[in-house]
Amino acid sequence: MTWTLYLSFLAFATVIVIAPGPDFAVVLKNSLTRRRAGLLAAVGITTSNMVHGTAAAIGVGALLLSSQALFTAVRWIGIAYLCYLGAQALLSARRGAYPADDDSGGGPPLHGLRSWSQGFLSNITNPKVLAFYLSVLPQFLAGGQGSLGAVLLLAYSHAALGLLWLLLVVAFLHYARSWVLRRPIRRTLDAGTGVALLGFAAALALEPAGGR
Repeated sequence: MTWTLYLSFLAFATVIVIAPGPDFAVVLKNSLTRRRAGLLAAVGITTSNMVHGTAAAIGVGALLLSSQALFTAVRWIGIAYLCYLGAQALLSARRGAYPADDDSGGGPPLHGLRSWSQGFLSNITNPKVLAFYLSVLPQFLAGGQGSLGAVLLLAYSHAALGLLWLLLVVAFLHYARSWVLRRPIRRTLDAGTGVALLGFAAALALEPAGGR
């Protein structure tokens, strides 16, 4: 892999990661609770991206996508989980009962694990992420093939760019916290996030299995 190909991949990956999607919605949902929750959700998503990338590099990902039953099972688990997160956000918007702002960074460890899990599970159960690595990475390798190290470099670079973008999102929401946490604004954001998550779930459900 040449530097030209690598830099081209970084430019392409940057466009991909900043496009709003389930990852953005999950981080937004958690960041509205507290900054630490948003950070941990972003780390969970990045961990999952690295798992996807590793699976694609060592060949496990291709086995998953070649199994219709396994692919379908993972796909519907992901759809159900996005629906669950979307329903949570909509219920929060409907209730509109938010605790006093406390973004000191503390909180029970269980809450931190929940935020990390939401990021990880929403991403790991999305087979489109794995399909992205399997279909796109070879396009940036000389001759469509490369060493394990080259594939991992591309996959982990994408994961790192995704993390950087999500951290910027969390930082912006923290900076604008006094405005974001106004009750009408937060209810609107919660409702919008919930609708977006349900929309992503619907899009994944309606996508033809053959289009993977």
